[in-house]
Amino acid sequence: MPVKFLVIRFSSIGDIVLTTPVIRCLKQQVDGARVHFLTKPGFVPVISSNPYLDRIHQLEGIRQTIQAIRNEKFNYIIDLHHNLRTAIIKSRLPGISFSFNKLNTQKWLLVNFRIDRLPGIHIVDRYLETVGVFNVQNDRQGLDYFIPPEDELDIAAFPSVFQRGYIVFAIGANHATKRLPTEKIIALCRKMNLPVILAGGREDAGRGELISAGCGDMVLNACGKYNISQSASLVRQADVVITHDTGLMHIASAFKKKIISLWGNTIPRFGMAPYMAHDESAIFEVEGLKCRPCSKLGFAKCPKKHFKCMMDQDVGLIAGYTAKLYANR
Repeated sequence: MPVKFLVIRFSSIGDIVLTTPVIRCLKQQVDGARVHFLTKPGFVPVISSNPYLDRIHQLEGIRQTIQAIRNEKFNYIIDLHHNLRTAIIKSRLPGISFSFNKLNTQKWLLVNFRIDRLPGIHIVDRYLETVGVFNVQNDRQGLDYFIPPEDELDIAAFPSVFQRGYIVFAIGANHATKRLPTEKIIALCRKMNLPVILAGGREDAGRGELISAGCGDMVLNACGKYNISQSASLVRQADVVITHDTGLMHIASAFKKKIISLWGNTIPRFGMAPYMAHDESAIFEVEGLKCRPCSKLGFAKCPKKHFKCMMDQDVGLIAGYTAKLYANR
């Protein structure tokens, strides 16, 4: 008999990529599992080619969404988003629901009082705990990202300096306090003097132009030029990935890339560090700041106005380690 699951995660790119082990393990380890996924329309491309999903549903209005999926008659609803909207959806649908524990209280205690009650395990493992009742085990295969064939980029079309290998620098992040300042990125790229392709969304295109203009022909601005799966293709073919705490970091993890992750106001302790990335991956953060973490998400500007969590990053150290990884590609 088929067993129908509805997995819910509305956002973001990174969070949806982090749910892929749950999708895969349910599909492969539960007999007769049919796995559906509910997300916002803008995030459908992130999982549209996932072979472990039987169907993807798009969140419209709550009422419209409930009407659209009620007849699916799910046996189980796996709520990995866990907010008011998902509570309403679960209350209106048949089926037994299981909800992810977001640990908001523990994060609040750490941000506001530096009281650390977090369990010290990655969010992927906590997602998998949500489906533990089905005897689902972590298969240790890491994250998934499946690129549609039409979105694979041909590196041969890039300038010749990038055809022999390159570093991707994912310069974006949803909040400014998670991003290395533009002048620091320029300094880092200059110190490396290696072929770098800047990746990010349309909102990052302007900064990308400033960075490439400040670094010369060794830095190519690709921000805003590609969709998410095309950007994933760029990451997949890179030798090293430098990234902030953002979605492309988790996509790089899915491809087992060598990742240099740069952390500002957020901390890996929240459970969002690169998951099962290459063994030579490294985290760079300014430790010992009493004001860090100042938020579990981020701000438009530093609340303390000094922005030491990023301004004090050692670009020489980062450049040296990146060059070492690139040389050993």
